[in-house]
Amino acid sequence: MIYQILRRNKNTSKSNKPETLPPPDIVFAKDIVPTDHPGVTDHVEAFTRQVCEVIIGKNQAVKLSVACLLARGHLLIEDIPGVGKTTLAQALARSLALAFQRIQFTSDLLPADILGNSIFDRAEQRFVFHRGPLFSQVVLIDEINRATAKTQSALLEAMEEHRISVDGITYDLPEPFFVVATQNPQHAVGTFPLPESQLDRFLMRIELGVPDRTSERAMLLGMDRREMLKELKPVMSLRTLIEIQDNVRKVHASPAFLDYLQDLLDASRQRHVTGLSPRAGLALLHASQAWALMHGREMLLPEDIQAVGVAVMAHRLGHDLEQSGQSGRTLADNLLHSVPVP
Repeated sequence: MIYQILRRNKNTSKSNKPETLPPPDIVFAKDIVPTDHPGVTDHVEAFTRQVCEVIIGKNQAVKLSVACLLARGHLLIEDIPGVGKTTLAQALARSLALAFQRIQFTSDLLPADILGNSIFDRAEQRFVFHRGPLFSQVVLIDEINRATAKTQSALLEAMEEHRISVDGITYDLPEPFFVVATQNPQHAVGTFPLPESQLDRFLMRIELGVPDRTSERAMLLGMDRREMLKELKPVMSLRTLIEIQDNVRKVHASPAFLDYLQDLLDASRQRHVTGLSPRAGLALLHASQAWALMHGREMLLPEDIQAVGVAVMAHRLGHDLEQSGQSGRTLADNLLHSVPVP
């Protein structure tokens, strides 16, 4: 069973992968320590529960965010200002004790401002590369669509290959590397639309929306979200997170499941001028594997695609969420309801 993959007996030989443990001063929440692996669902539930305590009333959006992280994807959050997009990204990073950087995108931002720059060192008589804020495990890109296409393009190699190239030299980015980008609606003042190549590198796009009345009342009467973020403690170690990510790809996909996935891809290409790409097919598969693993299953079901399908397909099928009847969300939902399950 998958649950047992993460268990490790003292007499079992260790993995050949280098182990990266958190600093000794980190205190783990809920009595979960780095050397204890009670199971995938225990860790994921603790992780999700803690983030939901900060982002109240948005359990489904939080679960999709966790699935995106476990699938080694990147997350795009599109919504109006003030609904908790930045808070969600910070809660995800703090709950895992990962290195976190926030980059505020503006119209005058340059690629070197995020990748880094080579500065001449007089003592050594050579140029020395100084790494930019992109060299972090969780990178929050706030208002990504306020930067120009030149700056946005600096993310393409990093998000796809987890490395960057500067002055002919390639630098690897840390593991894990998780980009959480927020963007304002396309009609907002001072925004630039994201090109298809940039959108396709996000595994999922989600919306938070305003909370329901009960959740909003709890938020109004509760602790300030910034204070709550300071109180968050990690619920799993970096080693455990990487092990879970490794096991996501081991979730079994049956031939019937793959037939259903390919039927969705074929239907999108027949109905729309720009259908889903092969990379979108891989995104659907990996997101579904993460969703199944989160729910304690070692094989995929059609319900897994249906749970993550809209978040994975919507931004690849349509950009304008305000266009009645033709939004990406509507097109993705129509695909899921019209393609029969084998």
